[in-house]
Amino acid sequence: MKEIGLVHVYTGDGKGKTTAAFGLALRAYENGLRVYIVQFLKTSPSGEAAFVERLGDGRFRVFRFEKPHGFTYDQDAEAAKALRGDVERALDFIHTVFQERSCDLLVLDEIICACQLGLVTREELCGLIDNKPPACELVLTGRGAPEWLVERADYVTNMTLVKHPFQTGTDARKGIEF
Repeated sequence: MKEIGLVHVYTGDGKGKTTAAFGLALRAYENGLRVYIVQFLKTSPSGEAAFVERLGDGRFRVFRFEKPHGFTYDQDAEAAKALRGDVERALDFIHTVFQERSCDLLVLDEIICACQLGLVTREELCGLIDNKPPACELVLTGRGAPEWLVERADYVTNMTLVKHPFQTGTDARKGIEF
């Protein structure tokens, strides 16, 4: 891996943030890099994650620490506390990955949304960026990246929703939207 690891942000209200991150991850994996993806706010595997799991290769892995706790906007105090505990386990895992230099590319899928919901603090997210190994490429996804995060990133891609079949009542389709 090159000696400089940069920070990518995939944000915006359009479709494709996670898919873009997985595309970059596949490219990195195919070129011999070790890739980890940590998913926040997702309790069931996506099509992309299921594909990675079928690879069965320790060089490309997807991790989820959250158990279903209901919708984040409709939680009681106990469920919110349990969700924060799940997020803390994910953050501890990320710190371990950084200490052990376990991967060359780390995707933190939906961490921006977790930050907006108060599950990850600004200080925690900045700490991850500041403490990543120098050669580790870091990818952050989620809607509504704040300006302070945009300023810290090396790459920022804003996915803009122009038109989507969901707007006219078309349900999400397996293999296309998930």
